[in-house]
Amino acid sequence: MSQLDDRMIVLTGSGGFLGQFVLRNLLEKRKINVENLTLPRSRTDDLRDLAVCERLVKNADIVIHVAGRTGGIGYNKRYPGSLFYDNIIMNTQLMEASRKAGVAKFVGVGTVCSYPKFTPVPFHEEDLWSGYPEETNASYGLAKKMMLVQGQAYRQEFGLNAVHLLMVNLYGPGDNFDPEDSHVIPSLVRKFVDAKKRDLPFVILWGTGKASREFLYVADAAEAIVAAAERYEDGAPVNIGSGKEVSILVLAETISRIVGYKGELRFDTTKPDGQPRRGLDVSKAERYFGFKAQTLLEDGLRNTIEWYEKKYFEE
Repeated sequence: MSQLDDRMIVLTGSGGFLGQFVLRNLLEKRKINVENLTLPRSRTDDLRDLAVCERLVKNADIVIHVAGRTGGIGYNKRYPGSLFYDNIIMNTQLMEASRKAGVAKFVGVGTVCSYPKFTPVPFHEEDLWSGYPEETNASYGLAKKMMLVQGQAYRQEFGLNAVHLLMVNLYGPGDNFDPEDSHVIPSLVRKFVDAKKRDLPFVILWGTGKASREFLYVADAAEAIVAAAERYEDGAPVNIGSGKEVSILVLAETISRIVGYKGELRFDTTKPDGQPRRGLDVSKAERYFGFKAQTLLEDGLRNTIEWYEKKYFEE
């Protein structure tokens, strides 16, 4: 039996990449009754509108806020204003509506992009305020960071049980592979699969390959969110990741090998690397609510590549 049984839950972003896995976890693993779930969708429910948020959370016990506007480095550089506005307004309005409605718990999904550009690795939650985020994703990261500030302020003044999860880069089946706004793993998967299909002699990748990232398989991320909804009660932010750092070069070589691409990797050093390093200390998530990532990077990459090839080349 889950601690979420018989609770009325609002899950935002349930039609998105991460949200679909959170929904599946609630229904299939926690056996939550679908009648207890409210699942707003962007085409009918604009979370930037306070009246819409008030309608959605009117009878809610728990709000799990997964929805957000996001993209890779290129997308962040093109649309910093839109990313800032859309994220900060929907976060603010949804939490305000939750506070007014007397919601028992608000689970906010933040981002590793909120950390300072030169945070020592591994990132500890206490480092969150020691500097300014990396410039290409600062507007997105700071908008998400304000959800943490709002949650802590509302906890202090109104008693709202708001918790905040600092989510590392995600990947997995169902990811966004659109080159306009995809993140690094789906972007690389698309490039290498396409290069193999077209028998291209080389693939051009952004940056130097020296930057590092930490990645978390999307089903593991969903488990972390639901576990926090069940068991985490504190206002301090918590890192959610795999605890394993990998360079972009090694990541690209791994994806190339799994895909079976035999050509050359070339890096366009005129393009930005983004934040130099990302790697999290994830001990608090395990200590506070029992979360530890279960999926190895290579296994997750194989699942992702198989899904992409089946979705786009076998239909």
